[in-house]
Amino acid sequence: MAEEYLFGITLVGEKSSEVWDPEHKNDDAEGGNQHFGVDQKLIIKMALLGPEAKPGELNVLQVEAMGLKGLIKTPIALLERGKTEQIILDLSFPDPPVTFTLVKGSGPIHIVGHNLLGTHMEEFDDLEDEMEEENIDDEDDEKDTEVEDDEDEEPKKKNAKLSAPAKNKNQANKNKKK
Repeated sequence: MAEEYLFGITLVGEKSSEVWDPEHKNDDAEGGNQHFGVDQKLIIKMALLGPEAKPGELNVLQVEAMGLKGLIKTPIALLERGKTEQIILDLSFPDPPVTFTLVKGSGPIHIVGHNLLGTHMEEFDDLEDEMEEENIDDEDDEKDTEVEDDEDEEPKKKNAKLSAPAKNKNQANKNKKK
């Protein structure tokens, strides 16, 4: 089973950056609590602006990480005091290094998440996959139920539409005779 640890960093000052690179730290570590050769995954849950942030100043948080086709740099949060002071994120980074940079604004921006460690990371991934499959199955069941309900209601609607004009014609014919 994977171990889970709190992850948090603070960026202060424009162009400040922090790198999550546990493999690099493991190579340099001497003694102590080493996690060499252990699979790791970084999950970012929230970015929030510190109370010391300047009002009206836009703070742009960028991440640089490995994507399917190579290195990707992209903004992940735009924060401004008095407007958007925090944002909930659900970002997963399985491959270090990951660099967080305050590309605009002076912050401080606090980045919070958790670091998963373990040789059985696949179990966590399998659990996520199972949960997604259950959600998809539940959605499919709901859609099937909705379709059945729609099929039952459809003939009634057609009959109601057909009978209403027929009544109107009969009423119109009675009015003509009078």
